[in-house]
Amino acid sequence: MKAEGLEGFRDFVDSRSSALLKTAVLLCGGDRHAGEDLLQNALVKVAGRWQRIDEPEAYVRRILYRQQVSRWRLKWRRREVCVAEPPEAAAAPDAASAAELRLVMREALSRLTARQRTVLVLRYFEDLPEADVARLLGCSVGTVRSTTHRSLARLRVLAPELAALGPADAEELPSRDFSPAEVRP
Repeated sequence: MKAEGLEGFRDFVDSRSSALLKTAVLLCGGDRHAGEDLLQNALVKVAGRWQRIDEPEAYVRRILYRQQVSRWRLKWRRREVCVAEPPEAAAAPDAASAAELRLVMREALSRLTARQRTVLVLRYFEDLPEADVARLLGCSVGTVRSTTHRSLARLRVLAPELAALGPADAEELPSRDFSPAEVRP
């Protein structure tokens, strides 16, 4: 990579890596380490083509989505995770605490399948229309709709406390986070 290209790539990574990492972590179900790995692999692919990329952020996001799709298609994706102690049951969240709400949502998202999580992240976190999600994932719009419907139904089962929140509670959330209104039908 040439010196001016290397400097441009470094500037891009410095300025956009935190936003891209948030997306990667959400795609990985809240697993920060897996999100970091996903983003690092995407940035490695971008570095080799940096001089030919017109819209680097869109290009990196597309790589993130496609890598996540590839991960869920692999057979080893459903590995069992061993822990020293069984996880505690999640306590009912305080409706006034946006931080607790995000933790509940992250936990619920991590229990969805990778495909369900990816569709929800693209639809609600990235705010993409169904047609764009279908194009990115290489499936039909109907598949995106049905997956979204099933994913939201599953979220309602996994985190019923989200349904109890009112619209005023949703306003406390920072922008680009899932709000309870988006989780309801």
